Amino acid sequence: MQNPEFPNKGEELSASASRDANAWAPPVSRLLVNETPAGARNLNVDGRQLNSPMQGFGQLWRRIYRTPIASTPERDINPEQVVALWKQKLPDLMPSNNRFYPSLSGVKPGEVVLINASMPIIPGGMPVATGVLVLYADDVSFAVMTPEGHPESGFNTFSAFEENGVVYGQVESLARTTDPIYEMGYTLFNFAKTHDEIWCGVLRNLSAQFGASGEVTINKVLVDSKRQWSRVGNIWQNAVIRTTFYTLLAPLRWLRRLFK
Repeated sequence: MQNPEFPNKGEELSASASRDANAWAPPVSRLLVNETPAGARNLNVDGRQLNSPMQGFGQLWRRIYRTPIASTPERDINPEQVVALWKQKLPDLMPSNNRFYPSLSGVKPGEVVLINASMPIIPGGMPVATGVLVLYADDVSFAVMTPEGHPESGFNTFSAFEENGVVYGQVESLARTTDPIYEMGYTLFNFAKTHDEIWCGVLRNLSAQFGASGEVTINKVLVDSKRQWSRVGNIWQNAVIRTTFYTLLAPLRWLRRLFK
């Protein structure tokens, strides 16, 4: 009989491992979009493989964006509350030119989040339809991974934590541009600045949900300065190019449906 003063550590470890396992997405060879949320465009996601930083082209960067979300006398805030709201209101926290569309199941492991965005290559931007896989999700964090054709190859982790009595919201990116066209955009058109503006804006919107307005700090580290020229062929899956052609050919698709 188990002594109540000495709990069964094996059972505790097994339960913890089970919780951890449930937080991870099951292995997938190619992405599958089971449903398209209202208003979303499902392009460059179905059938695509996932791309880690190893499959990307450009320099590998680690970027951390962080903002304090202070508790108020009227409302005590913890990391679990922050992440729960983040998951629930993810589309509303994103900028208008970078829309996220979670599935009806929400931000859960194995679910696909569709993305309809605009790249500032020309005035007014160029459309890009892509998505991400929710790779991991628990009470205090969730992480997504990019597919082929996405502007970046890698991971984004969204989390909240408490430090010295203050709760922080954080976005951490470990990624490199997917192909030479995206890398040129980051170098010549300053897409990196746009990248910073997106995540800083998301964190400001998140903190505003809790009545806070703290400053967003940015920490960037160049992990690998090399460009992987063996990945030049990634251009074939470039989501901006494919989305642009899809948009330009819309009248032809309309005529085909009309005569059909």
